[in-house]
Amino acid sequence: MIGGELVREARRRAGLTQRELAERAGTTQSAIARLESGRNSPSFEQVERLLKLCGFSMIVSLATYDDSHLAQAKANLRRGDPEERLRHMTAVANKWRELQQDVRSV
Repeated sequence: MIGGELVREARRRAGLTQRELAERAGTTQSAIARLESGRNSPSFEQVERLLKLCGFSMIVSLATYDDSHLAQAKANLRRGDPEERLRHMTAVANKWRELQQDVRSV
């Protein structure tokens, strides 16, 4: 499904109709419509080829997953009552402001 969405977005940015892209790709307008609507699942190579025909390239990268915010939220919930959590978060915010001021003065 995401492949069809990428193709649709590239085609629109390129100012092409489905028919124009189909002509470039040597296929039919209905095939492009099925792909863009998610009724067909294109391969990675098909998506890459169609994007190139629209004048775009696909850049794929892996990024490290960071869920540290979840650990911080869970730790904060273990702090007890809401007032204790608020005091802690206020202290953190104040410390953050101090650090920002220290960096600005350097």
